[in-house]
Amino acid sequence: MQVHFFKYQGTGNDFVMIDDRAGTFPIDKERIARLCDRRFGIGGDGLILLQNDPDYDFRMKYFNADGGEGSMCGNGGRATVRFAHDLGVIGDETRFIAVDGEHEASVTPERISLKMSNVNGLEEFPEYQFMNTGSPHVVAFKPNLADFNVYDEGYAIRYANDWVARGGTNVNFAEQIGDDALFVRTYERGVEDETYSCGTGVTASALVSHLKLGLQSPVKVKVLGGNLEVSFSDKGNGTFEDIYLTGPAERVFEGSVEV
Repeated sequence: MQVHFFKYQGTGNDFVMIDDRAGTFPIDKERIARLCDRRFGIGGDGLILLQNDPDYDFRMKYFNADGGEGSMCGNGGRATVRFAHDLGVIGDETRFIAVDGEHEASVTPERISLKMSNVNGLEEFPEYQFMNTGSPHVVAFKPNLADFNVYDEGYAIRYANDWVARGGTNVNFAEQIGDDALFVRTYERGVEDETYSCGTGVTASALVSHLKLGLQSPVKVKVLGGNLEVSFSDKGNGTFEDIYLTGPAERVFEGSVEV
């Protein structure tokens, strides 16, 4: 079966995008992992299906690079909005559904601004904090982050027994680089490696930095793949609403593949 695909990226977080409004894509974990493989497939941090939904402009269905269905992906959400806009499915505003619920977004030629899920609560640990921003995220502040061993340190936390028992976690390392600015690097669950950017991880890092370091909205975030911005409203007690993840997302190429 031949499937037409598109490749999109948002600050270096890249995705295989498929227009599945007809509902014909054959979902299979091994098949999806093969398509995401950077040596034997198309290559990507994940695969996203754009599907119809009777109550929304579209449904976003996200799979990790290992082929398993994933939790919310912020950069993937922004890339899917750009994809839907490029296809003519939406105009400059949209309301869509993902695994963690309803999202809204706006589109300009330069940026996609995606409303994230509300956040309720922060868990404190001796060496880091934990927050769920649609996906689970550890946030640890580290100096000299450019030289930090993200893979080894992220892997150790990701596969610690307590986190494995909870289904795993993504691990973010952050460094303050300005009054309201961060540098963030992320080890992603499901990719099992450092990625150039992680939208839900950037969101968690910005919110934790507000609580622990006093950074104010909007927080500007530098990642390996570019720059993002997180704005939010602090409702107290670790609760945040009106969270927006804003940054670029664009099509890289398209083609057809046998699945």
